[in-house]
Amino acid sequence: MSPAEARLKEIPSGMSDAEWNQRVNLAACYRLVALYGWDDLVDTHISARVPGPDHHFLINPYGLMFEEITASSLVKVDLHGNQLSESEYSINPAGFTIHSAIHEVREDAGCVLHLHTPDGTAVASCMEGLLPMNQTAQFVTHDLAYHDYEGVALDHDERPRLQKDLGNKNHMLLRNHGTLTVGRSVASAFERMYHLERACTMQVRTRMLGPTAYPIEQAVIDKNERLFANADFAERRSTELVWPPLLRKLDRIDPSYKT
Repeated sequence: MSPAEARLKEIPSGMSDAEWNQRVNLAACYRLVALYGWDDLVDTHISARVPGPDHHFLINPYGLMFEEITASSLVKVDLHGNQLSESEYSINPAGFTIHSAIHEVREDAGCVLHLHTPDGTAVASCMEGLLPMNQTAQFVTHDLAYHDYEGVALDHDERPRLQKDLGNKNHMLLRNHGTLTVGRSVASAFERMYHLERACTMQVRTRMLGPTAYPIEQAVIDKNERLFANADFAERRSTELVWPPLLRKLDRIDPSYKT
């Protein structure tokens, strides 16, 4: 093993293996979001719960581009917004409002991903929302919630309404704002966001061709809903089939996310 490879495998003292692995996966997620062109300068945010009994979670240092995020640069906070790890950066206050709301009530929220992409925000801003007009959309629509826009999310009083609107769903359109996904793992939150964003893009492009999409029988939509609703299968697919090649892709491009 070369010195550079050894450095990539170092775990900081005082940190559990589980926390470091979560940091590496979350940093990878930030890099992938940048790679796919879903980032928004230093805005939007992804969080991951720190394994263990405390409701602590990791989030980006506010002021770094997503392509700069590393495992060690992520900031650990509690549900009151107290920073529990040293950083020269603070955290995005709107990001804290949204992510703390979900981590507070969803024990299964290993990762929460929020974006402001053009197509995702366009569909979130349309009265009809996301329609099950194609196979990709049907990965999502059976598990999709909506939350009305209340302005930049600086008001902690919004959190109960966000929690209520999300319920036990794992995809959300934040009206006039953007997209959000929840996963047991970073891998599943990312794959859900991939399908949600892709479905929004497909709908935008379909609508550009004219007002009428080719119809799908409701029985077919129901059949796919039953197929895609298997959460255990979805988690295994994300963590075992999708995530490893994505990490290999990042390693070929720039493995510094692991530092």
